[in-house]
Amino acid sequence: MPLRILALRITIFCCMVFIPSNAALAQAGMPVADTVQIGIKDAENMFLNKNLQVLAQKYNVSATKALIIQSRLYPNPNFNVEQGAYDQVTGKWFETNTHGEEAYQLTQLIVLSRKIRKQVNIAETNYKIAEDNLYDLLRTLKLALHSSYYNIYYQQRTAKVYKEEIDALKKIVAAYKEVEGKGYVSESEIVQVQAQLYSLQNEYQVLNDNINDLQSQLRLLLQVAPNTYYRPAIDPAIEKADPLAYSFNSILDSAYTNRTDLMMAKDSLLLSQQNYSYQKALAIPDITLGAAYDRQGSYINDFNAVTLGFDIPIFNRNQGNIKSSRILMDYNKTNLQLSQKTVEEQVFRGLQKAIDADKLYKEIDPSFAGTFDTLATNMMQNYMKRNVTLLTFLTFYDSYKQNIVQLNTILYNKVYTLENINFLTGTNLFNK
Repeated sequence: MPLRILALRITIFCCMVFIPSNAALAQAGMPVADTVQIGIKDAENMFLNKNLQVLAQKYNVSATKALIIQSRLYPNPNFNVEQGAYDQVTGKWFETNTHGEEAYQLTQLIVLSRKIRKQVNIAETNYKIAEDNLYDLLRTLKLALHSSYYNIYYQQRTAKVYKEEIDALKKIVAAYKEVEGKGYVSESEIVQVQAQLYSLQNEYQVLNDNINDLQSQLRLLLQVAPNTYYRPAIDPAIEKADPLAYSFNSILDSAYTNRTDLMMAKDSLLLSQQNYSYQKALAIPDITLGAAYDRQGSYINDFNAVTLGFDIPIFNRNQGNIKSSRILMDYNKTNLQLSQKTVEEQVFRGLQKAIDADKLYKEIDPSFAGTFDTLATNMMQNYMKRNVTLLTFLTFYDSYKQNIVQLNTILYNKVYTLENINFLTGTNLFNK
């Protein structure tokens, strides 16, 4: 295939694929993207106020709290009425005069062995576990929010470099088109530049797809319109934060104190202990006290009595539930020990990652990015003036792109490891 035709096809393909996103959305009948700049604190506030997962869990906490009220309530008294249906002597139905039979009984269940108090304790612990679940959900979603936020920020920085390089190569191609056929530039050189342009555009499209996926995650967390496009703005201080500002022991103590999943493990053990105590109490029968009146059905008229009733614990002494609750105590005790070991290992590894990421970050020359930007501009000018070869020009730009990608990856990893420590400790040690 002639080089001229190949170049033309590549150019046409590029133009067909890389339609501006807003124009493509408009053509598809979709709302045009609304770009919004947002800070991390504003994003957190929107998340807390709008996230449906958080709101749903708050309702669950409120519902669990209402069960505490229910657990405090005593059994209602029972009132029983007995009316004679048919008098065989008089042949009358439902006599209500003094010759008819009527009986009344009022009973009240007296709950023994502090069962009500133990029910309240269980309900309060369940409420505490529901609260722990809410805060653990917040802790998890906050990490997802911050991760998406910072990832978008650094990938947008990388995309900016791609865009600048693509625009520069487009100018070169356009300039070459003007002098094409005049012998100043060979067709093979034009094709190589166009091939490099196409390669960059393809990588740029993949990068934009990743950014849009992250934008989608961020929109779901913030519960905003699908056409919202965020441009995060970060505080540079987070990049310079030192993970060694806190000792391992202090970070571990923070995790032991504030990790909500660890609190849930502790509360689950407490709940099993309370349930064991309650199941033992259920083995003790409650007492039913009452008063009774019978007008005609006893050995005397207008018979009055006091009643007392209780189960005799011969067969069912709640043995199975007591044994099960005792085993669950051992299970939750073991699970708590596992949770504590897991927290210790996670904090150690998280701090180790943060130290490694910080070490790599500190090895970067602060002037690196600025120097490379200047070199890129000079390289473009020198190539246009034919002071450098095409191979040198393309090799430099490929190195430039790779270095910027690596730089932003290093910066993101540094920030993410600090956010991960916040997640692992359940606190806000960094990025306050």
